[in-house]
Amino acid sequence: MNRKTRVAVLYGGKSGEHEVSLKSAASVLRYIDRERFEPVPISIDKQGRWQCHDLRRIEATNGDSLPIPTDSPMIRLEPQGGHTAILPADNAAPAIAPVDVVFPVIHGPLCEDGAVQGLLELAGAAYVGSGVLASAVGMHKDIAKRLAALAGLPVAPYLALSRRDWRRDPAGSAKAAQDKLTLPVFVKPCNMGSSVGVHKVKCWEDLGAALDDAFQYDTKVLVEQGIDAREIEIAVLDGDPPMASVASELNAGPQHEFYSYEAKYIDQDGASVDLPARLGAEQMARVRQLAIDAFLALECSGLARVDFFLDRRSGAFYFNEINTLPGFTAISMYPKMMEASGLPYPALITRLIELAQERHAERAGLKTDYAG
Repeated sequence: MNRKTRVAVLYGGKSGEHEVSLKSAASVLRYIDRERFEPVPISIDKQGRWQCHDLRRIEATNGDSLPIPTDSPMIRLEPQGGHTAILPADNAAPAIAPVDVVFPVIHGPLCEDGAVQGLLELAGAAYVGSGVLASAVGMHKDIAKRLAALAGLPVAPYLALSRRDWRRDPAGSAKAAQDKLTLPVFVKPCNMGSSVGVHKVKCWEDLGAALDDAFQYDTKVLVEQGIDAREIEIAVLDGDPPMASVASELNAGPQHEFYSYEAKYIDQDGASVDLPARLGAEQMARVRQLAIDAFLALECSGLARVDFFLDRRSGAFYFNEINTLPGFTAISMYPKMMEASGLPYPALITRLIELAQERHAERAGLKTDYAG
């Protein structure tokens, strides 16, 4: 009898989206196929400490968010005979059984921006999602837009500002924005998700305060052209070719200027969702193809959610951003869009683990030296 595949469910992380990750991971543990997989809960706390937890203890809480018990052993990862060993950080205790796949259910900087992915590469791990390059590019809104534009995707006008330039010449930076863009504009940290630090600016006098706040979260900030637009999302699942879900549309509640952090996570009536989005057949086909184009252009693997603006006046789609490790609770948009496209949440988890194993096996077959 073949043993179950051991899957490290990695959650937490040192980002502003730590709490979202705890919810995503709780859903994965609840719905993962226990006939095929043996989950191993591994957390990264807000201080960056890695710990391995007893599954029964974690499940006993039965909450919407996974806990991080402080007395669980701290660990490190190490490649070992085609698997990834989980070793106690102080070598004082015996090694935990190796894992076959890591499922990083973590979001935000230092989690989905290539940092953790690089560590997992060094540990020889098969892992769910994109590799170092696509993870880093996907998190960096400026570079993602540049590459998307080079690949022919439509991108709305924007200006990227560094904190250094803003501090050196705030008047010049503000003038550059006014010369290139028209009100309203959106100010966004370049490397944050979940609408953290995002501001809608309707008069230029408010630009400075919005930039000051956004620069608390990142050293580069985007000032984007505001468009009277509908927000359209697509879930993409890797494959040959990749599969694009039906689109969904996010509608911020009338009490919110846009789909802000508060609308997403705090206000229960902050937004409504149309799934599928109210699009014509031609529009639906176009945005699904654009999502696949973005997935391929940015070298993504496994999964990604691709977000677009649909201009209400012109009917044009604009690439907004790509999220390589989107929220993954059972009611998050990525799983819901996949479910609406015929792939239920438990089957989605299984397919992502299979894709991770396939990608790892393919890369393991590549030559690592030149034999002449």
